[in-house]
Amino acid sequence: MRVLRLTSTIEEKILAQRRGRDVLAERVTARIVRDVQRRGDAALFYWTKRFDCLALRRNNVWVTGDEMRRASRRVSAAFLGAVDHAAHNIRTVARLQRPREWILQVEPGVSVRQRVRPIETVGCYLPGGRFSLVSTLLMTAIPAQEAGVRNIVIASPQPGDELLAAAARLGLRRIVRAGGAQAIAALAYGTQSIPRVDKIFGPGNRFVTAAKRLVSADCAIDLLAGPTEAVVFASSGNPAFIAADLLAQAEHDPDAVALFVTTSLRFGRNVAAAIAGKLAQLPKSNPAWRALAQNGAVLVARDLAAAARFVNRFAPEHLGLPGVASRLADRFESAGSIFLGDWSAQSFGDYATGTNHVLPTGGAARARGGLSTADFVKCVSVQEVTRAGVACLASVAKEFASAEGLLAHAHAVEVRE
Repeated sequence: MRVLRLTSTIEEKILAQRRGRDVLAERVTARIVRDVQRRGDAALFYWTKRFDCLALRRNNVWVTGDEMRRASRRVSAAFLGAVDHAAHNIRTVARLQRPREWILQVEPGVSVRQRVRPIETVGCYLPGGRFSLVSTLLMTAIPAQEAGVRNIVIASPQPGDELLAAAARLGLRRIVRAGGAQAIAALAYGTQSIPRVDKIFGPGNRFVTAAKRLVSADCAIDLLAGPTEAVVFASSGNPAFIAADLLAQAEHDPDAVALFVTTSLRFGRNVAAAIAGKLAQLPKSNPAWRALAQNGAVLVARDLAAAARFVNRFAPEHLGLPGVASRLADRFESAGSIFLGDWSAQSFGDYATGTNHVLPTGGAARARGGLSTADFVKCVSVQEVTRAGVACLASVAKEFASAEGLLAHAHAVEVRE
């Protein structure tokens, strides 16, 4: 893993790499999205066969109840216990995240209230790759359930026994065998077999992210959660813990980013050595090898202010602050999720602390946090003005209407005076 001085040149180079549009991914996904939009099932089945080597037809595109029951019998009791434990924590947090309804009398005769209503139909995309990400099922479906969403469609290219058993445990029944850009397009526009959804949720690789960007003009999306990012800042501590967190996130995707930021060159070299030692124990097929070679680095900042500035500009998906660095948490304002102290392994957040692991990437954490129950509802404002309220607001509304040259607006007030 490279050890670099965090100069202004290096900082701008790293940030510039994330600002560029993924032209190749957008070109490939645009073709797929247009094809699914035009040909529906035929295109979905074609691209699924080409990329996932799966022969889909209308009679097998949906997972059956019998398949889910058989899968539940094949998994271990220990796994089901882990699902229940994680689901309990995620559900507990999700309940607290739901926006509340309220009513307020703003002034005499003027009342305003907020209604909270669930989105009708959502699609939850679960990345495939080497393994079905069971944890992402929980992270997307449980907040949807707590929001009161009635129709939840799960899309996963090759759902394994664990995923199907977990879905059954959560009471989910609609699982389509589709992944990649073609699944995003099918959810966004609908096909002969798959219903169009109102909003798409879930992370994915660069092609899934590009597809979500393309369809977002026609179908709402949660956020652009692309390849994983992990940053750890510390100038002392346990190199093995830091190395373990960076390696854990790097193995998600060959395009993952793993950075260690420090003010100590000596400690930075110790962490780099720990990463190299642990990486050598992983098979060459593990995505962490490519991710660290392409997007991994130890960055040595001249001081804490420079380190904090870089991290806040980078706005990582995951930010680890182990050891004494946890006391500096207030210096770091932009991150999808922050892990404090030596014992807060980022893997705990991926699975079971109750916080959501669908997090903003590509710098989006400068403007928003991770997925929450609030993303699955609509907050509708309702207002009522009585005769007494007209007396309070008429002159105000007419002044604005006059200033904006909107005569009909003024008339709509005047006829009520």
